[in-house]
Amino acid sequence: MIIKNASVLGQEGVLERKHIVVLDGVISKILDAAEALDEAGEIIEAEGKLLIPGLIDMHVHLREPGFEHKETIETGARSAAKGGFTTIACMPNTRPVTDSAEIVQLVKDKAREAGLVKVLPYAAITKNELGLELTDFAALKEAGAIGFTDDGVGVQSAQMMKDAMKLAAGLDMPVIAHCEDNSLVEGCAVAEGTFADKHGLKGIPNESEAIHVGRDILLSEATGVHYHVCHVSTEQSVRLIRQAKQIGIKVTAEVCPHHLLLSEEDIPGMDANWKMNPPLRSRRDVEACIEGLLDGTLDIIVTDHAPHSAEEKAKGMQLAPFGIVGFETAFPLLYTAFVATGKWDLSLLVQRMTADPARVFRLNTGSLAVGAPADLTLIDLNEEKEVDPATFASKGRNTPFGGWKLKGWPVKTWVDGRAVWSEV
Repeated sequence: MIIKNASVLGQEGVLERKHIVVLDGVISKILDAAEALDEAGEIIEAEGKLLIPGLIDMHVHLREPGFEHKETIETGARSAAKGGFTTIACMPNTRPVTDSAEIVQLVKDKAREAGLVKVLPYAAITKNELGLELTDFAALKEAGAIGFTDDGVGVQSAQMMKDAMKLAAGLDMPVIAHCEDNSLVEGCAVAEGTFADKHGLKGIPNESEAIHVGRDILLSEATGVHYHVCHVSTEQSVRLIRQAKQIGIKVTAEVCPHHLLLSEEDIPGMDANWKMNPPLRSRRDVEACIEGLLDGTLDIIVTDHAPHSAEEKAKGMQLAPFGIVGFETAFPLLYTAFVATGKWDLSLLVQRMTADPARVFRLNTGSLAVGAPADLTLIDLNEEKEVDPATFASKGRNTPFGGWKLKGWPVKTWVDGRAVWSEV
């Protein structure tokens, strides 16, 4: 396969016109567009569209097994491919929980049957994510789990978390933490702030996240584990992670598009499509997350793709489940808000969604280089269209971004040189 006349990011972030030659699922040549092509094969005319390494999302919910009415591994993988993602890592809060080698294998088998994007399963830290007993880390690693997390709930016991970190460090595996102190969030639906006050809701305070971040940074320092913080949303968390990095603690962190774009001031009413965990917080927190992403305190961008049925979200702000979908809007949202406005370099956005997650989790993808897997995404930076949840490939339609006009839409996605999504 030859992708002709693609715009690729060169040195210093300058766009250069190139031909990309793919052979046996691997990038075999990268030629200047002026060079003659003597290879035979399928020709893809990129017509100056942006070609980047396939996007990597290290925090997603595919819901299977147990919640197939929300999403399946196949529908989630298709949604990811449509959004330009080629590698995704799925969280273990399924039913049954991904806390055994058998469930890890089931996830891998279902992903292989779907034949779309690369699906990397996380395994639970504790059995049934109850925080009472550690899972068999060695068996889970052997089965193919890429890290350990009780995402969806925080590990409440510091001793349990320290024991988990010791075990993971001994296996050279990361611990990925949903940071939330349950004693501060019971019965809460939104963040502490003006929206909660206006609507008479109990609010989730910033400390509920930051207390666990601080605790776990100290435990990481003591155990030497690679500690990764999920969906950072508060100024305090960013500050703690920055300080930890400065003194050499092995901590990395992620942030979601919605926590870079929206604050609690933007919530229009009691529509549960604006309900997610962590919640939308203050403008100050948003600015801290943006600054943290720019200076490298927050290493990567993830979607926390969390589909729910329309019936579940219709229960309203207090009773509906937390979460929004994210695969199909992530890149265009951030491109439109930050790159097209000149606030960020395109290369920074691409790096935080490709090379950086590959670096943090030691993946053999995420680069546009000879010898790299041909996991590729073609993006039309110029076409503008509205977000229409009715067109999503995901089963989930739960997004606060419906009707937003965006540019930077992925139009074709390849995994190991094989097209898994195409709109051109």
